Amino acid sequence: MQKRVNEVTMRGAPITLLGSKINVGDMAPDFIVQDLAMKPIKLSDFKGKIRIINSVPSIDTSVCSAQVHRFNVEAAKLKDTVIFSISVDLPFALNRYCAAEGIDVVKVISDHKDLDFGLKYGTVIEELRLLSRAVFVIDKNDKIAYVEYVKETSSEPNYDKALAAAKALA
Repeated sequence: MQKRVNEVTMRGAPITLLGSKINVGDMAPDFIVQDLAMKPIKLSDFKGKIRIINSVPSIDTSVCSAQVHRFNVEAAKLKDTVIFSISVDLPFALNRYCAAEGIDVVKVISDHKDLDFGLKYGTVIEELRLLSRAVFVIDKNDKIAYVEYVKETSSEPNYDKALAAAKALA
């Protein structure tokens, strides 16, 4: 398993990411995660749609919550696009959060069981068993069109660039 250091920091301190780095032009690896009902879902279940994957460390932090809210608002405006928000939070906690916060458009999913997404997309923080903050945009043919591994995990991603990449695919 590939370990990547000095690419991402948490509160200024370097952290280790596990898995290969994804690049624009790569084919998007399929993965299996759990939905809010703890049922398995795969990226390939949404083949033929534009997909935005919003990777966050934990839904219960202010930056992650702001990120999910922003994408929830933007998702309602995008046609033929599915936005996923993924963390290793348990489906029970994600379900409670979505109900309390009115998150109803973004598909909030959990990678807690196998880290299948995190390891394939290179977002697992080795020291904490959390996902790093990242955004991936995938076209209708499963090709990666945009990638941002957010350098500092306490910072938000560049929403405008990610959304522009998704809109350019429509």
